[in-house]
Amino acid sequence: MLPGIGVFGTGPVVKVLVPILRESGFKIEAVWSRTVQDAQEAAKDLAIPFSTNKIDDVLLRKDVDLIFVLCPPNLHAQISVKALGIGKHIVCDKPAGLSQADALKMVRAGQYYPTLISLINHPFRFLPAFIHMKKALKENYLGSPITLIDIRIQSGCLFSDSDIFDWKCDDTMGGGALNLIGSHVVDLITYLLGKKAVRVHGLVRTFTKNTESINGIRNISAPDFCTFQMELENGVLVTATINSHTVGSTFQQEVMVCSSTGHLVVRGGDLFGRKNKGNEEVIYLDVEDLQCPVPNSILPKTFVKGLCKMVAALREAFLPVNEKAGWVKEPVCSAANFEDGLYVQAVLSAVRQSSQSRQWVKVMVMTEQPDKNELLSAVVRRTAISIS
Repeated sequence: MLPGIGVFGTGPVVKVLVPILRESGFKIEAVWSRTVQDAQEAAKDLAIPFSTNKIDDVLLRKDVDLIFVLCPPNLHAQISVKALGIGKHIVCDKPAGLSQADALKMVRAGQYYPTLISLINHPFRFLPAFIHMKKALKENYLGSPITLIDIRIQSGCLFSDSDIFDWKCDDTMGGGALNLIGSHVVDLITYLLGKKAVRVHGLVRTFTKNTESINGIRNISAPDFCTFQMELENGVLVTATINSHTVGSTFQQEVMVCSSTGHLVVRGGDLFGRKNKGNEEVIYLDVEDLQCPVPNSILPKTFVKGLCKMVAALREAFLPVNEKAGWVKEPVCSAANFEDGLYVQAVLSAVRQSSQSRQWVKVMVMTEQPDKNELLSAVVRRTAISIS
């Protein structure tokens, strides 16, 4: 029997995710939002029987065993750790909290309760094009060692004229291109190659600081452009450019893996390859229609398709293998876990530090919680960066 689901958040991802979950046989039992009114409106629109603005009202429900944390990042660690502590499975949105300190709390909670599912929402791992790319790399399609990975993403403006100032406008609260899109990029490299960054060099900028509706005392500090390089532990160089300050553009992505004899490239949801100086060939075309009803959304089609595939894997994980097995983790073994989320936070932190110092910065993954003075200093530094 599939677990009942509690959802934290009411944003665009929730509006797309709920119909996908229902189509897969899951029952959504409760929804949470910061305000009662917002929670009630979401419950009505999505036909969810219970709504609340109190975290415990969702976590303590007996009919809820799987939690989707899709609310602002400052609540990710609090909800995830508490949910795991009372025996609930977790799928948490990216990034994992606001900092490495948040992510480390989540990692330790997941390690303490290893029988529970604890995942980070990086659905591009489930996009067929990237699955085929990983397979081709494993089978040595390129014929020679990888030298360079070049990633270019254009998502259009992150803020429309109808937006109000919220956490997505503030870099220190988890908003911006680096957190919302860059986190996917960093995780995708880990998925494709199984290698991590040793050091990074980055540039982070905010071009759009005001819109027609956000033009008062508060200004947008979340970056809408970033470019960074990662040197991986095997010597491969990764270059990534994320541009979201172009008005009216649709989501476009190109992920190219190069060697001295050829390349593999994902454009949108399609995979192409070239080797031995031959012509570029089609390896995989994304012609599969979505198998679940999805409302019109600002989310990229590739993201939604990956989300559908991830939910299908979750469903398989909870289907009983036999009467004693209950559920198994194998179908979601390729998903990002909390340890992956901690590593991503380490890379994002290093990119911000590099943008400030204009130097290469070593990626340092936190293994111990910093003391309060260190946390305060980090907050002051990030605030200073956003103000400048």
